[in-house]
Amino acid sequence: MARASKSQTFSAPMRRHASDDHTVFTFLDERARRRPSETVMERRREVGGWRQVSGQQLLREVDECARGLLGLGLKTGDRMAIMSVTRPEWTILDIAALSIGVVVVPIYESDSLSQIEWITKKTQPLLAVSDTRAREQLLRHGTDASVRHILCLEGGGMRTISQAGLAVSAEDLEQVRAQVKADDIATVIFTSGTTGNPKGVVLTHRNFVETVYAVHEMLPQIALSPKTRFLLFLPLAHVLARFVQIAILSGRGVFAHTSDTRNLMGDLESFQPSLLLLVPRVLEKVYNSAEAKAGKGKKRQVFHWAARSAISFSRALETKLGPSAAQRRQLAWAQRLVLNKIRKALGPNLRYIISGGAPLSPTLGHFFRGLGYEVVEGWGLSETTGPMTLGRLGEVIIGSVGQVLPGNEVQVNAEGEILVRGNAVFQGYFADPEATAEVVDEDGWFNTGDLGRFDRKGNLFITGRSKDLIVTAGGKNVSPAALEETLVTHPLISHVVVVGDQRPYVGALITLDAEMLPTWLANHDLPAMDPARAAQEPRVLESLDKAIKRSNRNVARAESIRRFRIINAEFTVDNGYLTPSLKLKRAAVAKDFAHEIDALYAEGEAQKG
Repeated sequence: MARASKSQTFSAPMRRHASDDHTVFTFLDERARRRPSETVMERRREVGGWRQVSGQQLLREVDECARGLLGLGLKTGDRMAIMSVTRPEWTILDIAALSIGVVVVPIYESDSLSQIEWITKKTQPLLAVSDTRAREQLLRHGTDASVRHILCLEGGGMRTISQAGLAVSAEDLEQVRAQVKADDIATVIFTSGTTGNPKGVVLTHRNFVETVYAVHEMLPQIALSPKTRFLLFLPLAHVLARFVQIAILSGRGVFAHTSDTRNLMGDLESFQPSLLLLVPRVLEKVYNSAEAKAGKGKKRQVFHWAARSAISFSRALETKLGPSAAQRRQLAWAQRLVLNKIRKALGPNLRYIISGGAPLSPTLGHFFRGLGYEVVEGWGLSETTGPMTLGRLGEVIIGSVGQVLPGNEVQVNAEGEILVRGNAVFQGYFADPEATAEVVDEDGWFNTGDLGRFDRKGNLFITGRSKDLIVTAGGKNVSPAALEETLVTHPLISHVVVVGDQRPYVGALITLDAEMLPTWLANHDLPAMDPARAAQEPRVLESLDKAIKRSNRNVARAESIRRFRIINAEFTVDNGYLTPSLKLKRAAVAKDFAHEIDALYAEGEAQKG
C-alpha cells in the first residue's frame, strides 16, 4: 500500500493472473472437465421446483449454441445483441458467443426504441436476440439492414440457432475457439447513465478473468465454496449481475435465474440461496414489508425494539470489546420474538448479502447483519467490470464499500474524486476516443466521478457523486445521497430527492410508496386513501417530518433538510426517472418537476412572510 502527499492511494497485489489463452469460456470448460457431473445451474421446472444441470450438460448446450452462431455466419469480432430478461437462455447465448470471440452487446429489456437505435447503430450487430414478441418488434423497428438475423426466444429462436449449427463440426468449433485470446473484446456494455446517451464500455476477457481471480482472493468463502447457491434476479444486461454469475461459474457454486421479481419471495423459499446479490432498494422493501406486517400498537413497538437490538448488536461488533452480554441476551430475545420470522422468509441457507449499485443505508446494513447475515458492500462501475472494492468477511465496516480488489489501485485525489486503474478497468468507450480521453488520463487513471475517502486501514467510503453535488445560495456544498439514504427505511417513502442548488436552503421532494401505504394507514387507524389524498393527511406529514428531523441530526444545519414536499408521482425505469440499476436520474427529475421545486420554496417564502 502507498500514500501520496495530496491524495490517498491504496493498491493490492495479485497472486494469480490470467494466461493469454484464458477466456470467460475457460471457466465453464475447465469445470465441466474436472467435475462433469457436479451441478452448475438449476432451471425452473414447468410445474414447481428446480431441475439440476451439470457442468457437462451446460457445456453441451453452450457448444450447440456456439456451433449455431457460427452456422448463422458470425465470426470472431462480430457483434451480437441480446435484449431479454434474466433467464437461462441469456447465459447460454452469452457464454456461447464469448467462446467463439463474438462480442456480446446487452440491451436492457426496459430500453426505449431510441436507445435501441442508438446502441445498434453504434455497434452494428449481425444478430439480435429478444425474449418476447413485443421486444422482437422493438428490435425490428430499431435496427437497420446491418442486422442479418433477428430471433425471438418465444418464437423458437434457440431451435433456429441449433439447426444452423448442424453443418458445423465439433472440430470447426474448437478451431475457432483456439483463436480467441484473453485480450480480445468480450462485451460492449452501454451504461445506464443518468444523463445523455449511454456510452459503450469495452471490456475484454482479461478484464473479467482477472477480476474473477481477485474476487477468489477477497471472498474465497463464497466464490470457491460448493455450498454457494445464487439466485440471479438482477438484469444480466448489467455488468454486476453478469460478473457475479461468471464468478460463481468459476468456482463450485450453483446459480439459477428468475425473471419475475414479483414472485421473488416464493423463489427464495423454493431455491433457498446462500447468497443474495442486490441493490439497496430490495433490502429497503424487505425491511419495510417486515415492519408493516408487524401490525400496530404493542406488536409494532416490539418490532422497533427488535430492530434497534439488531442494529445495536451489529454496531458493537465494530468496537474493540464487541457486544456486551446484555446486548447478546437482548438480541437472542429479539430473534425469538421477531427476527427469526424475517430469516425464515429469506430461506434457511442464506448467509451472505452483497449490496452494490447504490449506497446502502448504514441503518439497513446494521439491521441485516444483526439478523445474523454477513453483509458485504462493494463499489464499482461498468467501467471497472463490476467490483473495484469489496468488504472482506470478518473485516466489514458497515458504511464502507470495502478495500481495493487485488490487481488494482484506487486513489482519492485532493478534490475528493475517486480515480482507479488496474486489471478491472475498461479499454475505453466504443468508437468514442474523445469521451475516453475525458475520463482516462495519460497515466491510465480513470476518473469515476464518485467522491470518497479512505480510513487508515484502506476502507473506502463513498460520499457522493461530483455531478450530484448541490451548492446552495450560501455556497454550502451538499451531497444529496448522504441525506437520502437515511430516510429510505421509512415505510411511506418510495423515493426522496434532495434539492437546493442555488437555493437558500436544502429541501426535498418525496414520493409515497403506494404499495406500503395501505398497511401503514391501517396500522395507524386511518381510512384507506390514495397517495394524492395521503399527501394532505396531517399524520402522514407529521410522520415524514419526524423522520426528516431525525435525519438532520447527522448533518450540520446548513446541510439539513428544512422543507419537504410530497409529489404525486412514481419514479420507475419505464417512465425514465430511474436507470435499469435503479439509480435516480436527477437531471430528469429536476427538469420535469421544476414547478414542484419552485412551489416548495415559494411556500417557504410565504410562510416566512
